[in-house]
Amino acid sequence: MKRTIWLKIILGLLLVIANVSCDQITKKHVRKNINTHEYIEVLNTNFVLTKIENTGAALSFGQHFSPTIKLIIFQLVPLIVLLGLFYYAIHKTDTNLKFVALTFIIGGGIGNIIDRVLYSSVTDFMYIEIGSLHTGIFNMADVSVTLGGITLLLQWFISSRKNLAAS
Repeated sequence: MKRTIWLKIILGLLLVIANVSCDQITKKHVRKNINTHEYIEVLNTNFVLTKIENTGAALSFGQHFSPTIKLIIFQLVPLIVLLGLFYYAIHKTDTNLKFVALTFIIGGGIGNIIDRVLYSSVTDFMYIEIGSLHTGIFNMADVSVTLGGITLLLQWFISSRKNLAAS
């Protein structure tokens, strides 16, 4: 049993580090090579690179909060939640898919916390528009969190169908 826990800790840390690294490497490249609000079409206007520094959360929520409130809401609380999620992932997950999903969410969360600590903002740089569907400007940490969330929903759907079939 102890060996399994250590294996999950190591694997969990590797997955978290991979997500954080992908996020931080891409942001470093963007900070160095793309000017703020520069507009680089990658796939016509469907996929665009641009750089903004978001001092708030998603869609700039909270950007006008005081520095103390930002520290609590955008750094301390998320860090505590992510540590709790890591504990849950190691000790309580019942499937590999759920474990991987949680490590992606944790890695993405840590990636954005690093930005907030080092730069007082989060670097966002990707934008997608397909017809009338479009995103806000986002980064690889956001991709990690989103993929983790979608994977958790997929895991829940799979589990629900199995439970329904077993009934």
